[in-house]
This record gives sequence, C-alpha cells and structure tokens, in this order.
Amino acid sequence: MASQTHPNPPLAMSGIELLTSATPNGQKISIFLEELGIPYKTTPINLGADEQKSASFLSKNPNGRIPAIVDHSRNDFAVFESGAILLYLVEHYDKEKRFSFDDADETSEMIQWLFFQNTGIGPMQGQANHFHRYAPTKIQYGIDRYQNECRRLYSVLESRLSDRDFLAGKAPGKYSIADISTFTWVRWAAWAGIDLSKFPKLESWMQGVEERGAVQRGLLVPDGEDQIVRLRRDPDVEDPFKGWVMKGQDELKGKHGN
Repeated sequence: MASQTHPNPPLAMSGIELLTSATPNGQKISIFLEELGIPYKTTPINLGADEQKSASFLSKNPNGRIPAIVDHSRNDFAVFESGAILLYLVEHYDKEKRFSFDDADETSEMIQWLFFQNTGIGPMQGQANHFHRYAPTKIQYGIDRYQNECRRLYSVLESRLSDRDFLAGKAPGKYSIADISTFTWVRWAAWAGIDLSKFPKLESWMQGVEERGAVQRGLLVPDGEDQIVRLRRDPDVEDPFKGWVMKGQDELKGKHGN
C-alpha cells in the first residue's frame, strides 16, 4: 500500500517522490499512485510561497508548475507535466495493465482521451476559472467564451459516456488513467461556474469515480484536506487559490509584459 501518513516516512533514495499541491493536476498523480498501491513520498509545494519557482523545483520542472515526480528507483529520473507523469507511471509501474491496456487500439483510445483532457478541458476550464473567479475586472465576453467552451467539452464527454462506463477501451470501457485525469477537473466544474447537473451521465460517472477508496485517499494529498468539500458546503467560500493566482499574474506582467 502507498504511504498515507503525513509527513511521509523517508525513502532511502528509492521509490517515487511526488512534488505537488492540492490542485486538479496534482490530484491526478496522487490518485494514480494510490491506485497503483506503490510506496511514494509526498513533498508539498507551497504555491503561495512560490516554492514551484525555486531552483530546487525548477531542476525537476523547468516550467515551474506542479506536479513533478522524481523516481529514485530509476537514477532519480524526473518527470513533469501531469499527462507525461501518468504515462511514465503506466510504463514502469502498471505492468499488469490494471489501469491501462495491452491492446494497441485501446491504448490509443486511452491516450486520445488523456490528451483531450490535457489540451482541452484543463486549459479551457482554467481560463473559465480565471475570468469567473479571479479577473480584477469583470469581462463578460471572457466568462462566456470559456464557460461555453467548457460546456461544449463536457457535452463531448456526456456523449461518450452515454452508453459506457469509462472513457477508453472496448464497451463498456475500463477505468484507466484517462478517467483519472479527467475526473479531477470535472469535479471542480462548479468552481468555473459550470452546472454539472446539466450533464447527468458525466455527473454519474464522476460520482462513481469519486467513491473509489484510492481516489478518496489521493484527494487528501498533500495536506490532508479535500478543498472541494468546503466549496460544496458554501459556493461562496473564500478562494484558496486567488492570492497566488493574482500574484503570478503580477509577476508575469513584470517579467514578460510590454
């Protein structure tokens, strides 16, 4: 079983080290590590303190974004980008194909849906979050543009799940990294102003994934709190991300603005 206590017990330069925070992209990896049941160490990254921009972190991910992993069992090999991390873990730690596929066509399907999330849902929902929650000036065009694109992408998922249980594999499909990657963003739909009840198949799928024990454990990494619980109690809860998001915007303007 994967380590659940925090702080995690030290690893003697072996196993996976996960550098992460409690965001959808970070939760993908902690959930998958829990599903795999392999030992791993969590190194929390304080986004508000800009730890993701430290020299130590940038040596693992030059883009300065969480998550990243270091595989101390494979010569301290570092991997960044959540989709790339999931594929790396499949290649080296899912030899029994419990969360992936032997068949080449099914593998291709899995990768297609994984990329659909990484290049579509994540970026578009992130922009919807920004204009809906963070923009200092309300720009209705931006809100509508990205919320509507999120709804369009969700409609694609709704159609895909209309007659199957999971995104990839021969019908009814098999739970895979494509589902894990998509799940962590879909459960935050309300944060972007998206009513998930308008997509009943997708909502049911999300609820089913959320009930898995490994998923519940992974959602508590790295600090023992699943922040969405507070959002579900109070949609107007104090934003846990706004401070570092806006700080990042100011830094971008200072370094890269005209």
